[in-house]
Amino acid sequence: MRIIKVNDDRTLKKFLKLPSNLYRENPYWVPPLISDLKKNLSPQNPFFKHAEAVFFLAEGANEKTGRIAAIVDRNYIEFHREDVGFFGLFECSNNAIVARGLLDSARSWLREKGLKGMIGPINLSTNDECGILIDGFDLPPCLMMPYNPSYYTSLLEGYGLRKAKDLLAYTVDIPEEIPEKIKRVAERLIKSDIRVRPINMKEFDREVMLFKELYNSAWELNWGFVPITDEEIEWTAKRMKPLIIPNLALFAEVEGRPVGLMLILPDYNQVLKHLNGHIGITGIFKFLFYSRKIDTLRLMILGVKKEYRNYGIDALLYLKSLEGMKNKRYKRVELSWVLEDNIAVHRIAHHFGAKVYKRYRIYEMDI
Repeated sequence: MRIIKVNDDRTLKKFLKLPSNLYRENPYWVPPLISDLKKNLSPQNPFFKHAEAVFFLAEGANEKTGRIAAIVDRNYIEFHREDVGFFGLFECSNNAIVARGLLDSARSWLREKGLKGMIGPINLSTNDECGILIDGFDLPPCLMMPYNPSYYTSLLEGYGLRKAKDLLAYTVDIPEEIPEKIKRVAERLIKSDIRVRPINMKEFDREVMLFKELYNSAWELNWGFVPITDEEIEWTAKRMKPLIIPNLALFAEVEGRPVGLMLILPDYNQVLKHLNGHIGITGIFKFLFYSRKIDTLRLMILGVKKEYRNYGIDALLYLKSLEGMKNKRYKRVELSWVLEDNIAVHRIAHHFGAKVYKRYRIYEMDI
């Protein structure tokens, strides 16, 4: 077994396809679109205007060996004033020697960059997929959430990585009736100057910038947060636009001023699992067919500006989102991810009868 840098098309192809070999017999893993992942790791991604990364591949007789990325996000370092880098895109066979070789490579590269700590898995930014699954292996992941074998915990902790933060995923059946407490709060706000409206798709570019402003304001005190740039939000929005249901992408306004937002997307992982990582002509027909069968939503983003958090605006957003779920094919919602110490969101989730059904963990260590 040897660890090599990805530096040409051959090694990049192996890096991208390694998970397909590793998870071939796993019924829960959902293969991402290879073309999307390749584009995301390319210089086209505006993340790399303030970041750099190197990709390592473990080669050996066993094609199910391993891979890892080492990432320096200068915006994260500047915002948090911490000399830390990330490791991410970690995939590995159940072999502690291979895992150690990959983690050593990432750690050494980050140390060469003058950094003193390593956090991960982060793929590639804290605004992207984070953590490894540590509980809830018997169900497939929701859209843009990670999945991995249970032995990853042993590989990472055996290397000396320690818990930094746990992230939770809730699940809840879409209620036929709105919980009474939520209804009371929301009805009170409806009579006030607070309004909730759907995204205006005809003014999509303007709405995206409004989204960025609210996102950066509402999340700025969250653990691990890093502000998203104009180019990054435009890059992400362009890719997500076809997935958006306007009545499930909501803005809250007070006297016309934006103060909160909610974004819920259909779980397109239920489509991707049928595409095997590729979308050609056949894949387009499969996409259209299976899109009509999606029965799960993911509540990805819920945020309210700090000065308006005690008004019950989140309850009004929930009420309006339920109205947007009237399509009866949707049966449940995943709320993810939620920081383990975000008491306010945990309280709201419990009001709706939501239960934690998956747990993810981000690790850290000195280097």
